[in-house]
Amino acid sequence: MPKFSALLRVFASLAVSLVLVASAHAEVKPGDIIGPENAGLVKDLMSPGVFYRVTLGMSIDIIAPQRINWPPPYREATEKYSSQARLSTDHRTLVGYVAGQPFALLDQNDPDIATKIIWNNVFRPITTDDYDLRFFDCQEQYPKLGGVHRVINDTQIGHYAGYNIVGRTEVEPLPVDPDFMVSGRLWLFALYPVLSPEDQRGVGMIRYRYADPNRGDDSWTWQAGARRVRRLDESILSSNTGTETFDPDHYSGYNPKTEQYDYKFLGEQNMLACVHAKHSPEVTCPTDAGASACPEDWELRHIYIVESVPRTSGKQSSNVLESKTVIYLDAEVWFEPYVDTYDRKNQLWKNNLYWLAYRDRPVPDARVAIYPFKREFVVGSSALDEQGGRSAMCYLPGQSTPERECWYINMGAIDKDFCTVRAMVAAAP
Repeated sequence: MPKFSALLRVFASLAVSLVLVASAHAEVKPGDIIGPENAGLVKDLMSPGVFYRVTLGMSIDIIAPQRINWPPPYREATEKYSSQARLSTDHRTLVGYVAGQPFALLDQNDPDIATKIIWNNVFRPITTDDYDLRFFDCQEQYPKLGGVHRVINDTQIGHYAGYNIVGRTEVEPLPVDPDFMVSGRLWLFALYPVLSPEDQRGVGMIRYRYADPNRGDDSWTWQAGARRVRRLDESILSSNTGTETFDPDHYSGYNPKTEQYDYKFLGEQNMLACVHAKHSPEVTCPTDAGASACPEDWELRHIYIVESVPRTSGKQSSNVLESKTVIYLDAEVWFEPYVDTYDRKNQLWKNNLYWLAYRDRPVPDARVAIYPFKREFVVGSSALDEQGGRSAMCYLPGQSTPERECWYINMGAIDKDFCTVRAMVAAAP
């Protein structure tokens, strides 16, 4: 029997081969430029939400597919530990996980393939230990074809940061922080302080995820005007309030409490995505009123498609406004380039889109955030309410920021203390 690492190489080569074969037979080819006038060429190569963006004015440049390798420490952890991971008897909870990818070998005939794909997304290679995104901007607007870039809200935030307690591969303690045995937490998240606009200055959020499938996330926010900490209801974390373009469950792709949803495997397909972005900071799209980043390089990728439906029991389900979410997950990057959410009438509601870059530094002139191998960075993200017409485009790093290096991934840039209510309050102006 071949070694596990050899099997990984075989499956990776197969995925790349499928992409290249699809490229040879697709209606688009490297060098093509796609916009509203020829959007029909890519309708079947992207999600309905992304296709709608193209009809609004977002243009894409087609490039040849390129391979992406996992960070070596993550690959080594996968080889060492993945054989220990399994699903619980009720097929919901991940059991025996240590580090790396939980389910490295997937079978379409496996009735649990959808759930396993989602757990692979939870413990993905893009950030395994800690991350600190410093100074990023989000601009909101109402896009329309050929519209003028008119920003209705411009927000800058000091830190988008997280500390993973389980699944660590590069920074001590490895592979699991001893805190797990005490708190049962999987990861900690911090978003603070808001630097602008002035009326939101100092606002922040802290969030904790637990291994217990029956324990929801804990989260708190600091409200600048009231100057007090408020505990957030779990339902606010999802796209169920209808008041925000971006919601916490979609800050980084698809990230709600895993066990609160049921999953269905819809198949796998070669689709267009941006994983080798050429810009950092990203550029404002001039033809859709700034609702996206364009022009940018897109290529055919092998994508897993999974449908997520809120479970009918649990404290969050009664407040959820979406009927389902369709997740498009890159089978090599293990990050979702886009996610579509549908309302209770099963109509397309929101699209979340992510632009990624594969390099050894987040910006070309980095002096500190330089890595010994290439890794993926999210350099842009956008949420579009396709019913309300409101969009938020985030630039990672910001287009105008005092800290250009932006992404510090698995460098020990933050610790558990950074992800506390006390630290959030102390950082507020």
